[in-house]
This record gives sequence, structure tokens and C-alpha cells, in this order.
Amino acid sequence: MAENGNGNVATENGNGLGKIHTKKNHNGICHDDSGPTVKASTIDELHSLQKKKSAPTTPISGNSTPFATLTDEERQKMQLQSISASLASLTRETGPKVVKGDPAKSQKVAHVTHHHHISTPTIAVSDSALKFTHVLYNLSPAELYEQAIKYEKGSFVTSSGALATLSGAKTGRSPRDKRVVKDAVTESELWWGKGSPNIEMDEQTFLVNRERAVDYLNSLDKVFVNDQFLNWDPENRIKVRIVSARAYHSLFMHNMCIRPSPEELENFGTPDFTIYNAGKFPCNRFTHYMTSSTSIDLNLARREMVILGTQYAGEMKKGLFSVMHYLMPKRNILSLHSGSNMGKDGDVALFFGLSGTGKTTLSTDHNRYLIGDDEHCWTENGVSNIEGGCYAKCIDLSREKEPDIWNAIRFGTVLENVVFDEHTREVDYTDKSVTENTRAAYPIEYIPNAKLPCVGPHPKNVILLACDAFGVLPPVSKLSLAQTMYHFISGYTALVAGTEDGIKEPQATFSACFGAAFIMLHPTKYAAMLAEKMETHGATGWLVNTGWSGGSYGTGNRIKLNYTRKIIDAIHNGSLLEAEYKKSEIFGLETPTSVEGVPSEILDPVNAWSDKDSYNETLLKLAGLFKKNFETFTNYKIGTGNDNLTEEILAAGPNF
Repeated sequence: MAENGNGNVATENGNGLGKIHTKKNHNGICHDDSGPTVKASTIDELHSLQKKKSAPTTPISGNSTPFATLTDEERQKMQLQSISASLASLTRETGPKVVKGDPAKSQKVAHVTHHHHISTPTIAVSDSALKFTHVLYNLSPAELYEQAIKYEKGSFVTSSGALATLSGAKTGRSPRDKRVVKDAVTESELWWGKGSPNIEMDEQTFLVNRERAVDYLNSLDKVFVNDQFLNWDPENRIKVRIVSARAYHSLFMHNMCIRPSPEELENFGTPDFTIYNAGKFPCNRFTHYMTSSTSIDLNLARREMVILGTQYAGEMKKGLFSVMHYLMPKRNILSLHSGSNMGKDGDVALFFGLSGTGKTTLSTDHNRYLIGDDEHCWTENGVSNIEGGCYAKCIDLSREKEPDIWNAIRFGTVLENVVFDEHTREVDYTDKSVTENTRAAYPIEYIPNAKLPCVGPHPKNVILLACDAFGVLPPVSKLSLAQTMYHFISGYTALVAGTEDGIKEPQATFSACFGAAFIMLHPTKYAAMLAEKMETHGATGWLVNTGWSGGSYGTGNRIKLNYTRKIIDAIHNGSLLEAEYKKSEIFGLETPTSVEGVPSEILDPVNAWSDKDSYNETLLKLAGLFKKNFETFTNYKIGTGNDNLTEEILAAGPNF
């Protein structure tokens, strides 16, 4: 064996075959691909090498770097102090000794005691003060998957990659268990009494429930903490902190709220609103104002929400929506329970509608950008989505009917209460074994035509959807401002009753502002703000009936989706504004005489009915239901100078 002039080692075998050249490294050892020995003495140390340290990826705007002089240890200390303050017991005036990380991965905890200084309790020391509460802070979806599958019964990965989980005994919201603290301020500001969703409780009872929730969370070995934002408008976003006991809840809120960048997390500071989700633990039914073991409590003065006795994740989403319905109008911002999309020319439309009206279907349009599917703010700058995700119904979901939702159900998505094949893990969306209210929660960027950031210009059209199973409302009507307010406050649709005992009459349903369960102020206040913004920015109101024509349910036929889409297209492109209109009887609605692609005979409902007397009788019946529903609002006055506003709105309703 000899070394040639290039430092290569030349070898020649005895058969005279070609030489093999190998390269020596600097210390004379031949190169191989094995690499150096991993410097790890335990499997935990080896695993630690898998994980790359997170680093900020979003550039910090401007030259200010408020955290540039802080070490990682100092920054973490401030963060943990903030979380400890959130978890503080009001009785003992202290929070737990909080430390980051999963206790299952921690070999020792003594070395982290310097992260937070605990002041001496003023009343009494409990055993919880002697333990650490581990904080799993803003975990990624992958980390939350691991936590859910390891520690939460009923959590599985489905064939699409989504996380299937169970919400426990409650598979929907519990509106009768929702309470709002009534104090000197909220007594005069909020809507109380008949028709209101706000059921009062006092401050003391709230504090009792808060203490129960915090004590429960502090007793756990670990809690999940999400620090996130609401409202895509950067000038008016709200910082929220969610403290929960379940990985599923943390992943749900990760998807539904706006996800901060690493720099925004470092500069997060004190939240504007905090949720204590102790839903695995019941409230004390003997506590004042409690009517069951479930209680969802809002304290607007303390900017806090407490959840006891229900693990349904939708309580957090809608609780925060209620908070926005209170906070935003104080800034002259209108909060809306609506979908919103935008055309390629920047024309924005708002879609209002109760369940079954087609709000999701009609606001999802591949020719338009989706701003959001459920919750929005109308600010001085335009429309902004409140949320960072979508919460879609899954019952009877199919790839053909809802391809965007179908494709959004992938890794990172939470599937609530669905049924799946034990072996293949394929979900059966038709199975209602757990509940009919099956849901999927996913980030909005999972929708291919989502507009990011989720903001748009001022709306051009405000579309109120109603599925009129009575069959007497026109397929489309152009509304005056007063009529828009009237129908916005009414929030009408009609549900079709079950048919086990034969066909029954439709049931009229009214939900103020198309979301009565979440509004905090009187409906006429939101309606007045809506009319003011529509007038200022030149928006047009429309009432679109997606229900029946030619007769009520059981006699007539449901208006074809294709016709409704043609109507919506005509609203978007502005051609419907140029149509000829005539006024209908009783409701006084302006209905077009023609819409491209829609049979003219169905545009005036009476023409589609063969029995004209039956039509008139049904029309008067529905008008009477509208009037009866509106009686709830007729005695309410709005501020000074608007004493007659309710009467003006009432005059825009049916007259007979």
C-alpha cells in the first residue's frame, strides 16, 4: 500500500484489478459515513437532540426591540410570573409555583424554583402551595396530539390525520347555565329581562366559582395555557389567555383564535381577558344562582370567564364572542354573527342566517375570497374576522357537498364526537350515535381561498338569509335601512317539524341579530349601528329566502340551490340593483320582476301558489308571528334623541 502525491491511498489486489482510491482526513484516518458518536448518556438526552430550539421567524417591525436586552431566563421568568398571577387564588393571594414543561419529561424540578418568587400567603397555606403546577404553554398541534393521545381517553388519530375526541356528557352549549355578573355598570349597560340571553349572578357567587375552578386547575400536575388574539384588525385586537385541563381544549383554541408570532408571544404581557376552563370539575349546585352542576360565568369587570361542569369546547368560542359583543360597541365597532366573503374587485358581502338557511354554503364561493365563516367586526377600516379558524358542522358531511370542509379535516383539525371505524379510523359522518352536533375545528388557512390576513373593505351588500318553510316570502327582496333593521332584529327562519306522525306545520324561529344567545346589549343598539354603517358606506340590504315556494313545507317545493346562487351572483355583480321592482303586500318588500337564470313566476310568491286563499291565510299567519315576536322590543328606547327609533323599525315590519 502506498500513498500517491494527492494524499490518496492506492491499493492493488493480486488479480491486477483497478486501483481503489480512498480519501484520508486531516488526522490520517480514512473517511467513512458513520459520523461522530452521539454525546448522550441517557435516552432522554438523546431525544433532546431531536428537538431544535425555537427561534423567532417573523421580523420585528421598526427599530424597537424591547426584549433585546433580556436573557431567555429573564423572559421566561416574566412569562411565568404572568401565568402565576392568572392562577392566583383570591383567598390565599398567591398562585402556584409554575414551571414550564410536561411533568412526565421532568426528572428534577428543584432547579427551577427561582423562576418565580412566591410571596407569603396572607391567610393560609394549602398543600397546593407545596407542589409545582407544570405549564404547557402554547404547544404546537403535534405536541398537543401527543398529550391528548397519551393522557385523554377517547382521543384518536383518524385516517385523514385529524384528532378525534369526545367532549363528555355535554355535546353542545348550555345556554341556561350561562351567567353574567350584574353590577353597577352592567346593570345599566346590558340587556336584561324578557328575551335576553343574559341571566344574572352576583360578584360574590362568581368569585366562589372562580375559586373552585382555580383550585381545581392548581391541583393538577399540569395545565395548558394558550395566549392568543381575537380580531384581525391590529388596532382593535384583544389579547386572551385560556387556561385549561385538556389538550383537546388547548388545540381547539389554538385553531379558533388568532395564533401569535414568536415575537408577539414574547411581548404578550398581561391578557385583556382570561378563561378558566375547569369543565371536568362540576360547580357546587348549592351555590347561589346555580341550577345544575354546569355553570359558564362571565365577569366583564374582571375580564374573566369561568367554566365548570361542561367540556364542550364551543363554550369557550362563544363565550369570547359574547365578550366581543360587549367590548367592541364601546369602540364604535359593530360585532356581527355572520359569514363574510370578498370578490376579486374588493366587494365585500356579509351573510346572516340561522342553522339550515345556507349561510355556510352560500358564503363559500370559489370565485370569492373567504374572510370568515362566523364572527366579524365592522370597524372604521372595514370588516375583520374575529377568529383564526372555522368551526364547521360535520353531520352528513361529504366530499361532493362540501369539498373545502372535507379537505380541511386533516392533521391539526379537531373532530368532536364523531364515530369512526375501529380499524381503518375512517369517520362515518352520517352516524349520530354520540350526537347530531358533530363538529370540526381547523385553522382558516386550511381553506384554499381564505383571505389572509382576514380583513376586507367596507361591505357592499348585507344579505339576510331565511329558510321560510311557510313558502310566502319572496326568493329575494331589496330592503330599506328600516326594513334591514327590522329583519336583522327579528332574525327569522322556520324549522321543519319531525314527520314521524305525519307532516306537521313549520315552526317559526326568531333569534335577535341572528345570534341572540351571544349578544350582550339590546338588539336595537346593534341594529342602529348596522344601519348607520350601511348608510355611511353605501351598503344595500337584501332578504333572501332559501326555503319553500308554491306552498308550505309538504305542499310546495324548496327553492333550488341553483336559483339561489344566481340571485346571490346578481347581488354580487350589482345587476340586481338595476332590476325593476314591485312592492309586496303585508310585508311591503321590494321584489324584482326578473333575475337572470331564475324563473320569473317564483319571484312573486303568490304566483307560485295554486290556492290563492291558502297563500293569503298563510301570509297573514306568518306576519302575525313576526308582530308577536317583535313585542319583546317595542318598549325599549335607545339613548337620547332616538326615542322613536323602535317605533320606526316596527313600522318597517308587516302591516295588516
